Amino acid sequence: MHKPSKINGPQTIHPQPNRRFLNFSETGDLHRSQRQQPRILAAVDPRYFGLDCSRVKSGPLGGPRLSFANGVWVDESLTFKPAFKEIVDNAYKAVSYHVIDFQSKAEEVRQEVNTWADRETNGLISDILPPNSVDASTRLIFANAVYFKGTWKEKFDASKTKEDEFFLLNGTSIQVPFMTSEEEQYIRQFDGFKVLKLPYKQGEDKRKFSMYFYLPDAKDGLPSLIEKVSSESGFIEHHLPHRQVEVGDFRIPKFKIDFEFEASQVLKGLGLVLPFCDDGLTEMVDSAADERYVSKILHKSFIEVNEQGTEAAAVSAVTLLGCSMFGDILDFVANHPFLFVVREDLTGVVFFIGQLLKPDFN
Repeated sequence: MHKPSKINGPQTIHPQPNRRFLNFSETGDLHRSQRQQPRILAAVDPRYFGLDCSRVKSGPLGGPRLSFANGVWVDESLTFKPAFKEIVDNAYKAVSYHVIDFQSKAEEVRQEVNTWADRETNGLISDILPPNSVDASTRLIFANAVYFKGTWKEKFDASKTKEDEFFLLNGTSIQVPFMTSEEEQYIRQFDGFKVLKLPYKQGEDKRKFSMYFYLPDAKDGLPSLIEKVSSESGFIEHHLPHRQVEVGDFRIPKFKIDFEFEASQVLKGLGLVLPFCDDGLTEMVDSAADERYVSKILHKSFIEVNEQGTEAAAVSAVTLLGCSMFGDILDFVANHPFLFVVREDLTGVVFFIGQLLKPDFN
C-alpha cells in the first residue's frame, strides 16, 4: 500500500499483485532494486509480502473462493536468462506464458491480456490495459490477477437495510443504504478510531478470512488514520479486535468500488526508481539490442460489500519500456470515510486494502 499525499477518490489496492511486481523487479536487477524496496513496504508488515499466496488459495473445501493467476507476454526478440526463467516458471507459476511479436501484434496482445484478466477475475475486470498502452516498442508484459468472493459468517438481514446519512470529507452528506444487526460483533476501541471485524463463512479447511473496518472517531479523521497506517510497520496486525462485544447502534454501508491507477509514479516517489531507468532490469533478459526498463505499472480493483458478503478482484499489469473496552456496549456507525481490509487471519496475508470516501451501490 502506498502512502497517499492526499485523498481524492475511492481507492482499493490489492497488495499481492504489486508485491509480485516488486519481487519481479528485484529479480530483474538483483543487486540494486532490492535495496530500494524496504521503505516502500513499510505500510504493511513485511511478512505479508514474503508469503506464498498459494498457502491460502481456495480448494474444494468450501469457504471463500480465492484464486490467483500470473501471465507473461514476452517479445520474440528477447530470451529470459535461465535463472529468471526458472523463477517465472516455478516461483510465480506463470501458467499463461506467451511469446509474441509486439511489432506486428501489439493491439492483439493488448486485447489478449484484457481477455485473460476478464476470465481470471470472473468478469469483474476486463480492461486493465487501455487503448494505446501497448505498441511496437513494448517488449514484455507481466500481469497478476486475484479474485475473492466470500459470504459473511453471519449474513445481514436485507429487510433491515435502511437509508441514512453518510458524511463526506467536504462536510456535505448523502443518503446511502446501511446494513445493521443486533448480534454481538468483534469491535475494539483504540485511541482515535475503532476496528470492526466481520468474519467470512469458513470452509472445511483451516483458512479464516475476515474483513476489517478501521473507522476514525472524527468524521474527517481518515487522512490522519491513513498517515498512521502508512508510517507504522505492522499497524494492521497490532490493531485487531479479538473478542465479541455487545453492540448499540451498529450500521455498515453497502458499497461498490471500481478503481484504477498507474502506479509507477507512486513507486518512484517512494524511492523505487531503478526498474524505470535505462538498463534497469539487467538480470532479466539476454539482449543487447536496446535497454530494458519498466514503463508502466497499471493496477485496477473492484470490490462489492452487501448483505451476503464480499466480491472483489484486482489486476496489476507491468509493461516494460490503545486499549480495549470489554464489557461495554459499543456503537459502530460507519457513516463517514473509513479504511477497510480483507485479510486471511491464520497467515496474516492482506489481500485487499482500501478507503471508502463515498459509498456507491449503483
